[in-house]
Formats: sequence, C-alpha cells, structure tokens
Amino acid sequence: MAAESPPVLALDIGGTKLAVGVVTPVGDIRGYIVEPTRKDEGHRKVIRRLFALGQQAIRDAALGPVAAVGISSGGPLDPETGVVMAPLNLPDWIDVPLGDLARAEFGIPAVLVNDATAGMLAEHRYGAARGADIALYLTISTGVGGGAVVHGRLHRGSAGNGGEFGHVMVRPGGRRCTCGRLGCLEAYASGTSIAARARDALEEHGATSPLAALPVVGAEQVVAAARAGDALAVRLWTETTDVIGQAITDLVNTFEPEVVVLGGGVTRAGDLLIQPVRDIVARTGMPLAAASARIEFAELGESVCVVGAAARAFDYLEEYTLVR
Repeated sequence: MAAESPPVLALDIGGTKLAVGVVTPVGDIRGYIVEPTRKDEGHRKVIRRLFALGQQAIRDAALGPVAAVGISSGGPLDPETGVVMAPLNLPDWIDVPLGDLARAEFGIPAVLVNDATAGMLAEHRYGAARGADIALYLTISTGVGGGAVVHGRLHRGSAGNGGEFGHVMVRPGGRRCTCGRLGCLEAYASGTSIAARARDALEEHGATSPLAALPVVGAEQVVAAARAGDALAVRLWTETTDVIGQAITDLVNTFEPEVVVLGGGVTRAGDLLIQPVRDIVARTGMPLAAASARIEFAELGESVCVVGAAARAFDYLEEYTLVR
C-alpha cells in the first residue's frame, strides 16, 4: 500500500475500552480516542457510541475522507461475513452484523478481524516483530488472546479465529474459564482472572496482606504489592508468570518462532513479568527452539489493535482492488 494512499478508520472493541483512530498506511494514528466500553449498556448503545467516536476521529484527524473501516473485536467472530458471534468478554453480543452496520454508517467498505490477530498484524508490520518469518503475539488484558505469523503470512485459521492461545491448557481441572473449560491460561493470567484469584486468596488467608485494606484489588494492585514483597501477592504473581511461561514454552516448542511479542494491560508489570517468563522458556523449552525465540513487549502499546485493524483494512482494500 503506497504511503500516499488514503487513510482508514480503525475501531477496536474491548471488554474494558473502546479505541478509535484514523491510521495512515505507514501506521501513524490521528484523532485517537479511548473511552470505557460500558458493556453493561448492551451492544446497541455501545455500537452507537463506537460509531459516534469514529465520526469524531475522522473530524479530529483532519486528513480528509477515509477509504475503509477496520474493526477489531474479541472472538469468536466470522471475518468473512463481518459478524461478531459470541465474544467471551462481551456477553450480549450474539451474532451482531457489525460489518454491515459499519458499512451503512460510514458508506465505505468495512472488514472485521479478531483483536489478537489484529495485534499480531500490527506488531509484524510496524512493531516488535517487523521482518520476522515466524512470530507469535499474546495479548494479556481483560482476556488472553493470540495471533501468529507463519512464513511471513498472518495465520487466520480455517474459520478466521486461529491463535486462541488464551485457551491453551495450563492447569487441567483447574479454575473455570469464560469459555467453559477448566484450567485455561485465560483463567489464570488475564487481568480479570488475576483479580478473581486475589479475591479468593484474600478470603482464605489474606487478613494480614496490605491488599486486604484496598477497596479494589486488580492486577495492578497485585503487581505493586508483589514488587513491595507482600507474600500473598508474590504467590499470586508467581503463579501468573508460571502459567504464562508454561504456555509460551509450549507455543515456542510448537512454532519455533523468532519472536514472541507480549501486549495488553497486564504487561505494564514490566520486568516483573517478562524476566520470569524469559527464564521459564529458557529453562524448560526445547533447547534450539528456546534459544532462537526472543520474548519482547509490544512496541505499539495501547493502540496496537487500532493499528492492526487498520492494517487489515489496508490489506482488504488491496485484495479488493486485485479481484476487481
């Protein structure tokens, strides 16, 4: 896609936040807006606000007309028909024809992509996985998702939802995941699950932990308490890094990637997250696979899914031009 090509509008729908922006072909974002999802309002109200934010972003960006809309959402979804089927972190979004709704709202082509796949695409094109032949991406946020590039091409899976790394089994028979299974990575490592595990631990034996005095305990508070040396928080956080390291080790053994990129809100833990994970992979992975795999934080930060949705929209426009 040539740098002088028109920009696209990108919309990202998360369980916690909505993010929108106008993105140029070189990955620059203009008119970037973030707002809470407020998913309890139901999908109709959320979509109305999302589209209003998109229109505002176009005005704020002041780059003229946009050529397409790229939409990033949690799965499962059908990227071919543009239907959001049943995202685990958006409970009432059942068979929502989001692609058709966006086309009607903006009057231009619209394409839907899984949010973690969008993150992989963005980091491979513009971020920490640039130029990698084989790369993996994990987003560790409200939920846990993933994506893969294999031999330079985005892996979408036969139904468009490939890369559900959040549902790798790390504790068979363990905590119940939002998908209904027991022991998935998401049930232990997502921000939501870290908070739930902390509440359970405090109820059982946490009266002396400083976490017990806080009105709200989430992943951020657990990380801060672990960094300060609180025993209960250290135990919670060690289990978190253990399961993430275990899952990444299995993925590294399977794919033999050049790089594994970690994104999402939980990665704000910084060295407290990445160093233990690197140590686990180096210690327990197959030697050649582990030695060749760099583990890095995403370079695009909170905007990664917006940039990835835009990248998918640019690809869609190129594919559409080729088949006409």
